[in-house]
Amino acid sequence: MDIRQLRYFLAIAKEGQITRAAKALNMEQPPLSRQLKLMEDELGVTLFDRSGKGLSLTHAGELLRDKAEKLLQEFNETMHEVKELDAGLHGMLAIGSVVSCISLLPPPIEQFRRLYPNVTFKIWEGDHFILGNLLEKRDIELIVARLPFESTLHTQPYSVLPLPSDPYVAVLPANWVSAPDKNTMLMSELADMPFLTLKTDKTIGMHHRVMIEARAHGFEPKVICECSSVAIIVALVAAGIGATVFPKSVMASFPLPTIKMLTISDADFQSEVGIIWLKDRYLSKSARNFIRLFEE
Repeated sequence: MDIRQLRYFLAIAKEGQITRAAKALNMEQPPLSRQLKLMEDELGVTLFDRSGKGLSLTHAGELLRDKAEKLLQEFNETMHEVKELDAGLHGMLAIGSVVSCISLLPPPIEQFRRLYPNVTFKIWEGDHFILGNLLEKRDIELIVARLPFESTLHTQPYSVLPLPSDPYVAVLPANWVSAPDKNTMLMSELADMPFLTLKTDKTIGMHHRVMIEARAHGFEPKVICECSSVAIIVALVAAGIGATVFPKSVMASFPLPTIKMLTISDADFQSEVGIIWLKDRYLSKSARNFIRLFEE
């Protein structure tokens, strides 16, 4: 059995029909049927149940599918790695970022583009769950996110490069701040304000961090809205609906005159940030060099 036959087998498993699989592979049906029979004869097992309208995998077929997918992925990654040994940097680097970290990307991307002008970028935005799924499917190679990384998928261990910590700040409607030159406030001043918090069913790390700090200062925030989006919270603050606490770098992406950002003078709590990738898996030369920019 060879790589070509595994590709044939996976195409049949995906399509559930030899005719459709042959079309997807751009080949005739009879040769594909012969290859499937050769595989089953060599293995001494039946890979597909042919009793229904379509083809469904037997237990042996399911096992081969799972193993074949991993083998082909490793084979493809090996081919890419070997080709890159003497090749110049080119192609596309796909990375993901949570919205709260978007402002951290332009400087390294600008520097990377100066060093490697033939590399283009594809950037995905989403929460930890969405980005973790894209990473494990290999649609992206790297993620820039708040730590700890809260993906619910654990089939692959992650490697993490911690980045400089990011202090939390209070974010208020500008007209709630009495003095135009006021730049600091106490954590306790948030106690009586309607509060907006970033929280979803799957990602709650930032929410918990802010709640813990508030309780340490003797109050429970009056949460009037839980939001799944940084942009929604910023819009609500700008409209005068409520206040929030965000990592300082978040607000670099939202320089609105109707919003005031204040340093919390009596609370020195930080948001941890990092670059995440799949541990012990192939990384393109572009991805490795992008990580290296953050290590310098």
